[in-house]
Amino acid sequence: MTPVLYDYWRSSASYRTRIALGLSGLEFDAVRIDLSAGEQFETEHMRRNPQGLVPTIEIDGHVFSQSLAIIEYLDETGRYPFLPIEPQQRVRVRTLAYVIAMETHPICNLSVAHHVGEITGDPEHSIDWMVRFMGKGLAAFERLLDDPATGRFCHGDKPTMADVCLLPQIYNARRRDMTTEGLPQISRIVAELEANDAFSAAHPNNFR
Repeated sequence: MTPVLYDYWRSSASYRTRIALGLSGLEFDAVRIDLSAGEQFETEHMRRNPQGLVPTIEIDGHVFSQSLAIIEYLDETGRYPFLPIEPQQRVRVRTLAYVIAMETHPICNLSVAHHVGEITGDPEHSIDWMVRFMGKGLAAFERLLDDPATGRFCHGDKPTMADVCLLPQIYNARRRDMTTEGLPQISRIVAELEANDAFSAAHPNNFR
C-alpha cells in the first residue's frame, strides 16, 4: 500500500520526512493536519500520535511518528542509506542531525516561542528567541562541517540524514530573515540540496 503521511506544510519535522520519502523513491499520500487550527489534538489524530504532533506515517502496515525514527526506519529497511555503514561515520552524521533536530529545532518550535511571548508579555520576544537559538545551532553546525569527511554534502558526496535535517532548518531561518552570511559551508551545501529533486519536491510551498 502507498504510505500515508500525516503532516503540516510548514512543519520542519514533516519537511524532513517528505525529503526522506523522496530520496527513498517512495510515493506517498499526504494528509494535512492543520496545526494552526489545532487539528493535531483531535481524537482521531491523538490515537495515531499521542503527542499530538506531526509527522505520523502509516507504512508497511505500521504507524510511526518522530521524524528521525521514520528516517532511520527507511534506512534500516533498505529504502535509502541515510546513515553510513562505518560506525564512526554514522556517529558523525547523527551528531550533525541531532544538533538541529534535538538541540535547535525543539527550542525554536512555535509552541515554545509563543510561550516565551506569553510569559514576557511581548510577542516580539518569541522572534528574538528563535533567531538567537537558530543562530547558535547553525554556527555550531558550521563548525562541525570543518572536517575532512565533509564533501559535496554534509558527509561525503551523497545526501544523508544530516542534509535532510539541514534544509528545513534553513527554511525556518529564512522565514525569520536570518542570513547565512558567515556560514560558507552551510550556504554551499544548501545550494546543492536545493538543486536536488527530492529536496525541491518536498518544499513546503508544494504542500500548502
